[in-house]
Amino acid sequence: MNETAQLAAYAASLRLADLPQEVVGRTRSMVLDLVGNIIRARHEAESTPALLAAARALGLASGNAGVFGCASRYTPAGAALLNGALGHSLDFDDTHAAGSLHPGAPVISAVIAAAEMVGATGADVMAAIVAGYEITCRIALALPAGDHYQRGFHPTATCGAFGAAAATCRVMGLSAETTAEAMGIALSQTAGSLQFLANGAWTKRFQVGWAAMAGLSAATLAREGFKGAAEPLEGRLGFLRAYAPSPQPDVLTAGLGESFELMRTAVKPYPSCRYGHAGIDAVLALRAAHDIRPEEVEQITYGLSHAGLLLIGEPAAKRADPQNTVDAQFSGPFVLACALVTGAMGWDSYRELHNPAIRALLPLVRCVHDNAVQAEAPANMSGRITIKARGETFERFVKIPKGEPENFLTEQELRTKFAGLAEPVLGFERMQRLAEAVLGLDSLTGIAQLTRLAAPLAAARLASD
Repeated sequence: MNETAQLAAYAASLRLADLPQEVVGRTRSMVLDLVGNIIRARHEAESTPALLAAARALGLASGNAGVFGCASRYTPAGAALLNGALGHSLDFDDTHAAGSLHPGAPVISAVIAAAEMVGATGADVMAAIVAGYEITCRIALALPAGDHYQRGFHPTATCGAFGAAAATCRVMGLSAETTAEAMGIALSQTAGSLQFLANGAWTKRFQVGWAAMAGLSAATLAREGFKGAAEPLEGRLGFLRAYAPSPQPDVLTAGLGESFELMRTAVKPYPSCRYGHAGIDAVLALRAAHDIRPEEVEQITYGLSHAGLLLIGEPAAKRADPQNTVDAQFSGPFVLACALVTGAMGWDSYRELHNPAIRALLPLVRCVHDNAVQAEAPANMSGRITIKARGETFERFVKIPKGEPENFLTEQELRTKFAGLAEPVLGFERMQRLAEAVLGLDSLTGIAQLTRLAAPLAAARLASD
């Protein structure tokens, strides 16, 4: 079999009982993390009103599929689009370092919508999510992702469409052959551009939702007998060769079924580009250890890899003068200055965008290429912080940022993050009930109750919808 056929066979045959318990437990954590992101973004992301209005105008708000944090119901395609876009709107969703992408938002969003379509069990949902992560991340690794980035593509959106398609087929109980057809159909929908960096555009979050909807659409078309392109990944004109200069197709299936890319996926402790997190960890540690005050700082230097520098360090003038939330999420100077000034970097930190103390620090932060950091890439999103203050120099190298698999969040930290995102919308009791339901996902006979539990209570709905 070719690589696409092998991936399709893997997805179609995967069962929850086949998975190690550590993979099952980690999958629950990934779903909880994404659901919290969706709920908060539904009510606070600045792009949400336009997104919802467009969904209504397109007739996507007239079905029975749920969007987390929303009282309304949508068509399956609308729910996949909205959950995917909302899940990525805070830039607080999971990250696969080596693939330089966020697999959860496109995969989980497509799977939940498909599960509501066909009445799938929680066990089937969980197996599908694992398959979707595996395919999404392996495609990114085979490009590899760094080359894909250099061509201006956003791998969460491009690779995510294939993973969402295969995962949706698994939820629908489709054969390996039909799954391969769906991946061939997804090839025609793989889009995602880094040009959003030019002006803080909302297209980054939209194209992730579009990948979820594309995957769901591809699987549904294949289910109904629509024919897709053969060898969509490895073919002469397929995804890998069209979207990167020197792909490595063998990576697609190496160790398939034996090692799990989901276990190499991180959960973010901070709602910003992952390349800034090592720096935030370092700044917070140096601040606590040495009582460094903003007014004492002469200079902060953040050493990054080439990819990190591209996303949060250059062009330097733009990164030092963020004008909106997206700008700030991709500004190394802002997230580091915010951490030093406030001692935190959470979603509410973006309310500090024009804090004079933070603004005063921005010109003092330099992002530079660091050879030692580059040596850790792409496996680790490392970083080195050097702070010159009160005539002294303080330095800290962070090889593995908090949240990475080797430095993963504890269950209590995961629950705390979820509560911080969901409780302001749902209230404490409903938030707790939802968390328990999500963490018991594999035992559910159906998953519609999840999106219904995640709808705000009546009073909150009146205020927000």
